[in-house]
Amino acid sequence: MRSNYSTYQLDFSKTNQFSGLFLDYISQKEELKEFYGNLPQLEYFEKQIDLKIQNNSFTIEKRNILVNALHNQYANTENPPTETINLLQRETTFTVTTGHQLNIYTGTLYFHYKIQTVINACKILKEKYPQYDFVPIYWMATEDHDLEEIASFNMFGKKYTWQTEQQGAVGRMNTKDLNDLGFKEEKAKELGKFYKTAESKNENLAHATRNIVHSFYKKDDLVILDGDDVALKRLFIPIIKNELGTQKSHLKIEESSKKLDKLGYKTQVTPREINLFYLEDNLRERIVKNENSQNNETSFEILNTDISFSETQMMNLVESNPEKFSPNVALRPVYQEIILPNLSYTGGSGELAYWLQLKSMFEYFEVDFPILLPRNFVLFIPKVIHQKMTKTNLSLEDIFNPFDNLRIDYATKNAQNDVLLEDERKSLEQIFDKIESKSIKSINTTDNSLQKSIAGEKHKALKRMEHISKKLRKAEERKLSDSINQIKSVKENLFPKGSLQERHDNFLSFIINDPAFLDKVQAVLNPFDLRFLVLVEKDI
Repeated sequence: MRSNYSTYQLDFSKTNQFSGLFLDYISQKEELKEFYGNLPQLEYFEKQIDLKIQNNSFTIEKRNILVNALHNQYANTENPPTETINLLQRETTFTVTTGHQLNIYTGTLYFHYKIQTVINACKILKEKYPQYDFVPIYWMATEDHDLEEIASFNMFGKKYTWQTEQQGAVGRMNTKDLNDLGFKEEKAKELGKFYKTAESKNENLAHATRNIVHSFYKKDDLVILDGDDVALKRLFIPIIKNELGTQKSHLKIEESSKKLDKLGYKTQVTPREINLFYLEDNLRERIVKNENSQNNETSFEILNTDISFSETQMMNLVESNPEKFSPNVALRPVYQEIILPNLSYTGGSGELAYWLQLKSMFEYFEVDFPILLPRNFVLFIPKVIHQKMTKTNLSLEDIFNPFDNLRIDYATKNAQNDVLLEDERKSLEQIFDKIESKSIKSINTTDNSLQKSIAGEKHKALKRMEHISKKLRKAEERKLSDSINQIKSVKENLFPKGSLQERHDNFLSFIINDPAFLDKVQAVLNPFDLRFLVLVEKDI
């Protein structure tokens, strides 16, 4: 697709937006190499493929189970990606996966950037390795129970929130009242119809989200997977039993976490002794183990409920109803890699940071650790905002600095007078230096009280001059208020509420003005270019 966007790439380190852990991962710092496998570079995917083939980690039986589960999940979706799903039966087909919560109306912009990253990665991989097939996967976090995190989105500066009293896994919630949150924009109402349809068919948020995302990316053969599936959970039974019986996963994660802490990195995930939830409709609560030393009995309790099981009952339940067990953030990656012939996982800087804590746990479970491929990070600059940047001489790197820094810098550079009083400051320092020199000659060298007094007065005088300098700069800022307000407007537009645009704004704020916005962005995303992408809308 022809795009009217100019593209610019910035090193992540120049944006002031990323943790040291992420930056060191991108730059392949030696100390981090034990925490990941193959690198997120095109040539390393062949090594990952060889690893999957060598370990025979995804059998034909698993492939058939996955394919049948996906066909069942798409049963009520129009024009499902049937051929793409069937490709997964072949031993030469592999997946490239991203995951995300079921944010209403797709949440923030970077949701789409994650999906577009894996779609484009599969296209590039197919060109590089034509003997294999690659399927982009969106893993819906249907079992997540944090409703607050998914229930709002921002459009044109206004926040819209879904008010519901439902509890438990969000994917199982009904979509009542989601179709109309008070907006007037037609594009938003079109998405709302998916929620209304799901409600009328007694379907849930998972179904509605699948159909919304499918409507955008069916052209790209995206496959959308719901892990809340009985057949897929059966493949996870050995891990569930191990987790309940040994609680080894948290020890492995803690080992890695301590090493990362020692290297000076802040870790993201705090594992539990049992990294599983108990899952039913309207309920997702942690499983805790109780050991009675008096009678040597073990039992399991479900927090915040009256539900409990003996060890035998719990293990029997795993066999009969594995769908009642839901992995938490620490164990979910293992579940993902067990049920998919997966090569890589794509996430943001925070996600990849916690994946770096997990490699030793993967090794314990003898599960292949995927390549950690960062998603594309994007800042879109509309032409009206870029015009303001041009008028105020803001560079692409400048806009990542705090507004106060930009304001002070602009006033200093464009002031009619020297608001820094550099010459006056030097003159003042010279005067005090002369006074100090005279004092040394006229007093006993062992008595330095006068010199201390002179130094104190010098410090006071320089502080007063600094105070005067600030007042002069403020006066210049008032003269330059129009330009400074333009700088403020640029920052508020590109970094709403101090956040990156992609982490705050919903895509509707952009496609209402340009229906082809998402396609234009996708056309220029390169998942193997590990830099921050800035898109500038051209004047036509």
